[in-house]
Amino acid sequence: MRGGERQVRRDGGNRLLTVEEVAEWLRVSEATVRNKYRRWGIKPQKVGRLLRFRERDIANYLERNYG
Repeated sequence: MRGGERQVRRDGGNRLLTVEEVAEWLRVSEATVRNKYRRWGIKPQKVGRLLRFRERDIANYLERNYG
């Protein structure tokens, strides 16, 4: 991996991603992720007050909508 790039499993995984990581992956702003994840049908995992997203849920969203 080069600086700042993350390796994403094609089928997704159980790894929890931050809002920042999801935004980077989808190439949208963090605010867009926070405001639209419900509309996109992506279930968050709450870690205390923080939002986290399963890597596989993001991969499934991309496959459903852009695959």
